[in-house]
Amino acid sequence: MNNDTKVLKLVRKTESSSSTTTEAVEREAEMGMAPGPTSVPMTPETEQQSRPRPTPTAVPASRPVTAKAPELPDHRLLIEMYRTMYTSRRLDDKEIQLKGQNRIFFQISGADHEAVQVAAGVVLRPGYDWFYPYYRDRAFCLQVGMTPLEQLLSAVGSVDDPNSHGRQMPSHWGHKKLNIVSQSSPTGTQLLQAVGCAEASYRFNLIEELKNRISSFHNDEVTYVSLGEGTSSEGEFWEALNTASNLKLPVVFLVQDNGYAISVPVEVQTAGGDISRLVETFPSLYLQRCDGTDPLESLETMRRAVDYCRQRKGPAFVHARVIRPYSHSLSDDEKLYRPDEERATDAEYDPVKRFGTLLIDEGVIEQEGLQQIKDEVDREVNEAADRAIMSSQPARETVTDHIFSPDVDPRGKDFDNEDAVELSGNAGTMVDLINRCLDTEMARDPRIVVFGQDVADCSREEYLETLKGKGGVFKVTANLQRKHGGARVFNSPLAEANIVGRAIGMASRGLKPVVEIQFFDYIWPAMQQIRNELALMRWRSGNDWKAPVVIRVPIGGYLKGGAIYHSQSGVSTFTQIPGLHVIYPSNALDANGLLRTAIRCDDPVLFLEHKHLYRQAYNKSRYPNDDFMVPFGKAKKVREGTDLSIITYGALVQRSLVAAKQMEQQGVSVEIVDLRSLVPFDWDAIAETVKKTNRVIVAHEDSLSFGYGAELAARISDELFEYLDAPVKRVCALDTFVAYAPQLEDAILPQASDVAKAILDLKQY
Repeated sequence: MNNDTKVLKLVRKTESSSSTTTEAVEREAEMGMAPGPTSVPMTPETEQQSRPRPTPTAVPASRPVTAKAPELPDHRLLIEMYRTMYTSRRLDDKEIQLKGQNRIFFQISGADHEAVQVAAGVVLRPGYDWFYPYYRDRAFCLQVGMTPLEQLLSAVGSVDDPNSHGRQMPSHWGHKKLNIVSQSSPTGTQLLQAVGCAEASYRFNLIEELKNRISSFHNDEVTYVSLGEGTSSEGEFWEALNTASNLKLPVVFLVQDNGYAISVPVEVQTAGGDISRLVETFPSLYLQRCDGTDPLESLETMRRAVDYCRQRKGPAFVHARVIRPYSHSLSDDEKLYRPDEERATDAEYDPVKRFGTLLIDEGVIEQEGLQQIKDEVDREVNEAADRAIMSSQPARETVTDHIFSPDVDPRGKDFDNEDAVELSGNAGTMVDLINRCLDTEMARDPRIVVFGQDVADCSREEYLETLKGKGGVFKVTANLQRKHGGARVFNSPLAEANIVGRAIGMASRGLKPVVEIQFFDYIWPAMQQIRNELALMRWRSGNDWKAPVVIRVPIGGYLKGGAIYHSQSGVSTFTQIPGLHVIYPSNALDANGLLRTAIRCDDPVLFLEHKHLYRQAYNKSRYPNDDFMVPFGKAKKVREGTDLSIITYGALVQRSLVAAKQMEQQGVSVEIVDLRSLVPFDWDAIAETVKKTNRVIVAHEDSLSFGYGAELAARISDELFEYLDAPVKRVCALDTFVAYAPQLEDAILPQASDVAKAILDLKQY
C-alpha cells in the first residue's frame, strides 16, 4: 500500500470515529472524574501512577500492552499502526548503520516512543491540523504522511529533503504540505509558536474581515506540539501553557516522558518527578496520562485529548510514559550514567515487539503476515536509503539563498516614494506619526494584529467608555484598540519570549503581527526566539516557511533618570543576525515611512524607536499620505559638506547637526549622512560621501568597543582606504553602562561637544 493511500484510510477512520470520541469524553464526566477541567479519574491506580517513580527508570506504570483489550479497533488500522511503528524503528536502525559507515553525520532516535506518536498521528489530520513535533517524533511524522525516503533525504543532507533542504540536522522536522512547521534544535521554542499558531485560528474567528480572505483556517482544527519531559523545565513551557489555558486554545501538548534529559533523570529535572502533577490546576486544561508504549491505550487517550480540543473546550495535556532504549543520540553513551539492570528492564517494554505479539495473540494477523510486513518495510527502507545516498547535495552557491525573501525586496522601488510625499495637517511628533502609520495600516490590512505589554487601551473593554486608556507606556499605540477592536489590539503577559514566540506562530498562518517589547533593555528573554527562530525560519526551511513579524522596540538613553535598565543601546547584537532587518529612524517622517515598509515587507524586522526622540520638537513632521514609504538600505544626506563626513543614526543625528553648526563658525564644512537603516545599510551613500570629503567620523550611541560603528570603520578602511586623508574616527558611548545621575549619563553617552571635538581633531590631522 502506498503512503498516500495509508494516510487517506487513516483520515477516514479518524473521521468515522469522532462521534464515539465525543461520547467517551461525556461518559468520563459521569464516572467519577476529578472536579475541574483536568478529567483525571481519581482511582487508587491513577493516584499510584501519578506518584514519582521509586527509581530513575522511565518504565510505564499502567497496564502492560499484552493485556487483552475488551474491544479492538478496526484490524486494518491496527496493522497500519504496526507498520508505521516498525518502519520508524527500522529507519532509526538504518540511520545508525549509515552513521557507522560515515554516510550521514548525525543521528537521534525515536525508538520506543513509537506507540503514542502513531496514536497521535492517527487521530490528527495531515494538511488540516498543524504540527510542531520535537526531534524524537519520527513515527508521528511517518503517520501523518512523511515517507521513509523523505526522512532519509534529511539524514544525508539532500537538497530534496522537504524538512530543510539540507540545512538542518536530521529529525528537525518540517513539511509544508503536511502542515509540519519547521522545527529547530533549541529545546522548547516550538511551544510558544504552537500556541501562536492556534491563536491565529482563534483570532481569525474574531476578525470579521478575515473570514473571506484566508482559506486555510478550520473551525475545528487542532495544533499538536510535543516535547520530552526535560523541556518542561524551560520557562517557555510554562508561558505556553499559561496562554493556551487563558485563551482556551485548541493545543494538544504531548509530553513523551522517557525519564531522562540526556543524562539528567526526571526527578532531578522536575519537582516530585512528575510533570503532570505540577500542571493539574491550569484552568481549562484537559489532563490525561497514559502508557505511551501501549498503542491501544495511547490511541484512546489521544482521541479524547484531540476531541476535547476540536470542541473548543481548551487545551489538552497528555503525559505519556515511554522509554529510551538507545542513548540520547549517537553522540551520547548512556552506559556512562544508566545501570545495565535499568536498561534491561526498559527493554522488556519495547512497544514494537509487544504490539506485534498482541496482534498475533488477538488474531488480528498471522505470524506469516506479520513477517511479510517486516520484509516489505525492510525492503522499502533499504531502497529509500539507496536512493537517498544517491540524491543530489545542495549547490555551494545556494548558501545565501533565502536569508531574506526572494520575492519582496524592501530596498526596491516599490517601497520608495518619499520624493513624491504629500504632507498635510499640523506637525506631529514621532509618536504621532508612528501611531498614524499603525492606524492606517491596520485599516488597510485586517491581518495585522498589535500586541505586547500595556499596548491596549484597556483590556477590560467595559471600561473603555469611561477611561482614557493606556495605549503603551509611551502612548504610541493609543486608541488603536478603540478603533480596531480587542481581537486585533491586545495585551500580553509580562513575558517577552511569549510575545515573540506567539507572533512567529501567528505569522506562519498568514497573520501580520506587529508586536512591542516595552523597553529594549528587557528584550533579552526573547533572544532565543529572535535569534534562533524568527530570523532563521525562512533560511532553515529553504523558503518553505517564513515569519514576517515586526518587533517595535523603544531604545536608547538621554532620558535623565533612565539609568542602567532603561537606556541600553546594544544594536550590534542584532545587526549581526542574518535574516533580521534592523531599522532605526531619527525623525517622525522617516519613522512613518520606514514602519510602513516594515509592515508591508515579507521578512522579520526589528524596528528601533529612540525614546528621547519620541516627542522632540526638532524632528516633527506634518502627516504624509497613507502610502508613504521609505525603502530599507537608503541613507539620507541631512547636511551637505566638503571637509569631512559624519555617518550616524538615531539620536546622534541631531547631536551631529549641532556640532556641525558649531564647527561651521570655525570654517569647517561637515557633511552628515543618516543611515536610517542598519540592516541593510547604504554602502553606496557611505562610499559617495567618503570619496567626496576624504575624512570620516562614525558616530553612534552604542559602546565604542565592538559596536556597530566598528564594522563601518573596518569596511571603509578596507575598501575605501585610497580615498582617506586621515584615519576613520569613531564617536561612541564609553564601554560601560548608563548611570542614573545626570552628570554621569552625560559623561557616558556621546554629546554634541564630543562630536565637535572629533571634527576638530580630524580636520587638523
